[in-house]
Amino acid sequence: MLSRETPIFIPGPVGQLEALLLEVPDARGIALVCHPNPVQGGTMLNKVVSTLQRTARDCGYHTLRFNYRGVGASAGSHDMGAGEVDDAEAVAAWLQERYPDLPITLLGFSFGGFVAAALGARLEAQDRTPGKLFMVAPAVHRLGGDTPPASQCPLVVIQPEADEVVEPQVVYDWSANLGRAHELLKVAECGHFFHGKLTDLKDLLLPRL
Repeated sequence: MLSRETPIFIPGPVGQLEALLLEVPDARGIALVCHPNPVQGGTMLNKVVSTLQRTARDCGYHTLRFNYRGVGASAGSHDMGAGEVDDAEAVAAWLQERYPDLPITLLGFSFGGFVAAALGARLEAQDRTPGKLFMVAPAVHRLGGDTPPASQCPLVVIQPEADEVVEPQVVYDWSANLGRAHELLKVAECGHFFHGKLTDLKDLLLPRL
């Protein structure tokens, strides 16, 4: 299986978006991966994002990860909210046009968890419900009552128990109050960036993808 991603540019709301695309034979779906907070150095090359991409690839998905506006070679400047979701929506539309017969799975890490959840809700409102949604150490505080995640697709939340960036209890409380079926997985002795725990993350993802 080829494992090298192809650099591409996708038209976005404020200009081109830098992305990495990997196609696999007989794909079972598409995986779109959203990266963490750009203000704190988050890019599509983040090691957790890379783990999400490689795991989806190994499960037989076409994969695409991309840089939000103002990150890397992507045009524009940070919006830190709706703008990044707009970018993700443009990328999802591009993917769904390219692979119209394949379901799209959304995966997001940290700030990218918020982006993936908000995107999932938008796609659902457009009758383009994603196949699955994975939120890893997600910035759920950005998801207000008017921004619930998609409700019609399977949802998996993976939260490190020793997260030093996203307060674990905030995620647990959000999960408890979500009001829809989902799976909450807690990773013991694990910090936000999964140092020494990336294999654990992959092991959690594999059977669920």
